[in-house]
Amino acid sequence: MAITAKICGLNDPASVDAAVSNGAAYMGFVFYPSSPRAVTPGQAHDLAVPIPATVKKVGLFVDPDDALLSSVLVDVTLDMIQLHGGEAPSRVAEVKSLTGLPILKAIKIAKAVDFDEAHGFADIADMLLFDAKAPKDLADALPGGNGLVFDWNLLTNRHWKCPWMLSGGLDADNVTQAIEISRAGAVDVSSGVEHRPGAKDPARIKAFLDAVGAL
Repeated sequence: MAITAKICGLNDPASVDAAVSNGAAYMGFVFYPSSPRAVTPGQAHDLAVPIPATVKKVGLFVDPDDALLSSVLVDVTLDMIQLHGGEAPSRVAEVKSLTGLPILKAIKIAKAVDFDEAHGFADIADMLLFDAKAPKDLADALPGGNGLVFDWNLLTNRHWKCPWMLSGGLDADNVTQAIEISRAGAVDVSSGVEHRPGAKDPARIKAFLDAVGAL
């Protein structure tokens, strides 16, 4: 089975081109102003124009209200909504109904018990994303994209009713091991293909996608 990859936090044309050219299946645009990777709806619209229809455009939101979702969708044609905050299952269902789009729901993991949260979303979300949970004492922690890794062995023998994606501290050097241990069918990267927070490196994007494509 081919492993699919998502490059998240794209905010410049060169990185979009690198992701498309090297086989990314998903492209993520961050609509969370506090993130160094954030883009405006207008910027995302311009970046999305050259992306082929075969690549899914994902909008990442953190506890968005209806107004934000609607305003973004006026300017940007998205294929999927990623919810990366503390959204309850009921809110995920509301967002899905409002937008008419598939939902990728992030679940933040530090220990085995954190997976319990996933069961409440498996019947509502179209895909789950397992990301590393930031420790409470981490200064300036973001909802995601902190470059942290959780124990991939925690995913052993776990099954859900919907597909899932692995995230959290992945890069070209560790993604092969991460997939072998977790048995993930899809992976997500953001900080692992940057040379500084918010600045994607096309060469690192290529190296990451080459590593995934070699499996």
